[in-house]
Amino acid sequence: MIEAFAAAFSGTLSAIAVIFLVVLVSIFMARRGLITQTQIGGLSAATVNLFLPCLIFAKVVEHFEPSSQPGWWALPLAGIVIALVGTGLGALAFARQLPDKRDMLPLAGMQNAGYLVLPVGLALYPDRFDTFAVYVFLFILGFNPVLWSLGKILVTGNSGQKPKLRDLLTPPLVANLVGIGAAISGAGRILPRPVIDAIELVGTAAVPVATVVLGAVLGGISVRFRSHLGDAARAMAVKFFALPLIVVIVLHAVRLHAANPLLAEFFVIEAASAPAVGLVLQVRTYGGNERRVGTVMFMSYVACTLALPAWVAIWRLIVQ
Repeated sequence: MIEAFAAAFSGTLSAIAVIFLVVLVSIFMARRGLITQTQIGGLSAATVNLFLPCLIFAKVVEHFEPSSQPGWWALPLAGIVIALVGTGLGALAFARQLPDKRDMLPLAGMQNAGYLVLPVGLALYPDRFDTFAVYVFLFILGFNPVLWSLGKILVTGNSGQKPKLRDLLTPPLVANLVGIGAAISGAGRILPRPVIDAIELVGTAAVPVATVVLGAVLGGISVRFRSHLGDAARAMAVKFFALPLIVVIVLHAVRLHAANPLLAEFFVIEAASAPAVGLVLQVRTYGGNERRVGTVMFMSYVACTLALPAWVAIWRLIVQ
């Protein structure tokens, strides 16, 4: 059993190490000023407004088949449920210090559902990445509105601002909806092949550029480890123990691994992923305790390098 766990853990860790090596280099470059905040903003805008929408549209149109995936609607629903369950667990962990530390709740319960999970999927399942990517995009169809509404309110303390419709209708969400509509209606099949290929070519930049942006954003965070160690410990206990444990128990109970092993592992990866970087962007844009949020975020990504491979290994050990 120990040998099987070690083999699964080391194999997953090796794949994820490539991603975090890029992240570490990007952190170093951001800390040294080799990547400026202006450049980070440009890369982030290009990813959100161009690369990721192109990747989403191309993958959904080409690989999403509603007729062969009748339960596809469960993925957006799962995105909502996991975000709410994780946030609720965070509320329990910080119950005695609410509302002062409500910014810790989304850090405990809302994961990096796309920017981190996509490169992890590419590293672990290169031959099945198209299908894995469709799972990601359907999942964030439900997850992102929660992140940019409830998550924003909690992490920024609301800052006297209500969520705006334009905050929810992001280009990736629009590309997702248009791609799903094209797949369901059959309109995607009449698009000329060169058009799909051109969109997909632009979309191939999304995963590597998003990984660089992830590291650069983390590199620009102001951290104070001693001041927020307790907060980080509680948030990470939820993010990397309680939430993945619940997801693993549910998955095993419904025996999803017997019907769709890739989808089951996708849910494990989502549950054990580090907090959403969008939370830091929200604090920078709308206000909030950037130092506390940034410190917990940074420590969570360090912990994720071991926690995520451990949960994938545990899951494979359970279902073998």
